[in-house]
Amino acid sequence: MPAFDPNNKPAQLDSPVVSKFIKLGSKANTALYKATGGRVGGTWRVGAGLRKPAPVCLLTTIGRKSGQPRTAPLIYLRRGDSFVVVASQGGSAKHPAWYLNLRDNPKVEIQLGKEKFDLVARTATDAERADLWPDLVDTYADYDTYAAWTERTIPVVICEPVA
Repeated sequence: MPAFDPNNKPAQLDSPVVSKFIKLGSKANTALYKATGGRVGGTWRVGAGLRKPAPVCLLTTIGRKSGQPRTAPLIYLRRGDSFVVVASQGGSAKHPAWYLNLRDNPKVEIQLGKEKFDLVARTATDAERADLWPDLVDTYADYDTYAAWTERTIPVVICEPVA
């Protein structure tokens, strides 16, 4: 994983405008995904996704403040019955809201196409993260860039079937 390099980070990354743009894009992607069962919005074709489109699922958490369902479109990696997602938020300095939500309430739902899965989310251990990271970067190469843009350790989240 690349080391943080503050000289390489885009200055506007942590601006409120970028944050608002990410939120609006996520809402639009989620609406299209739900309306089409993932036929539209089911692949990420931005950044490294232009060369190699990455698969997208919908992750629904319960808002830690509102108590309401909150859904985010995320690139994922499938491992058997589990899903792996990355709380990168494009390399911003703060964790995404969905990650903070699942830390408070780990019960989540993932939608893949029209199919929905009730799962329990947890942050990967350091060893699991190190094992998964190369496959995640193979799925979406920009994760390495995002890791170099932030001082925080970008969490890798494993969503597993409810026992």
